[in-house]
Amino acid sequence: MAHLTDIFRHPIKAHGVERITTSPVAVNECLPWDRVWAVAHEKAKLAGTNWISCHNFTRAARTATVHAITSTLDTTTGTVTLSHPDRKDFTFQPDDDRQLTGFLAWMRPLMVDAWAQSTHIVRAGSQAMTDTDFPSISLNNQASRRALSQHVGQDLEMQRFRGNLWVDGLAPFEDHEWVGKTVRIGTAEFEGVEPIERCAATMVNTRTGQRDAATLDTLEARYGHKDFGIFLRCTKPGQIAVNDQVTVL
Repeated sequence: MAHLTDIFRHPIKAHGVERITTSPVAVNECLPWDRVWAVAHEKAKLAGTNWISCHNFTRAARTATVHAITSTLDTTTGTVTLSHPDRKDFTFQPDDDRQLTGFLAWMRPLMVDAWAQSTHIVRAGSQAMTDTDFPSISLNNQASRRALSQHVGQDLEMQRFRGNLWVDGLAPFEDHEWVGKTVRIGTAEFEGVEPIERCAATMVNTRTGQRDAATLDTLEARYGHKDFGIFLRCTKPGQIAVNDQVTVL
């Protein structure tokens, strides 16, 4: 029987992951506090839109070192604590422009080989800064991770895939068959929208911030695509929690 094993949110896009055990979900909304903020770089073009493409933000696909950041969010104060194996912990409020200089200084040693330097923090409007232009919640399959890990020759940690939800009890890549179907988790329901085409971020070890796995080449060679996981859209509000049963209706 399929069940939910993990829930993750990423308060600042590509700058830290946080494990939680339960969350409300609302119709046509992303997971609460997921990708609320994003870090724009010096080549960003941000004008005139609510949702902004990921290409405008600092992310692991181009700056691998940021993939080793973890985060803790205080939802009552909007305060985020960032941790990295090569840096002391840093606590700040992303909405406070007066604290931007401190954040950029904390980031600077991690940006030595960056394609473009980080410049400022953007807060999402009505839609979080996910990789889709619709309000998505991403779901990944533990069996797919184990199968891909075996083909790659090393354990691929969940955080490489920056997913919100992880499910176990399926066959590898069985979740790809959920596109167009209704998925119930806890008291909430979702529509399977599309598979997630993966980028170079999955090649990066989240413990070290270094590229060490040929995930994309392996996906293409073994399965004929670069997809891993699917994007969901919430169609019925409710509460989800670790260990909830996952059912396709």
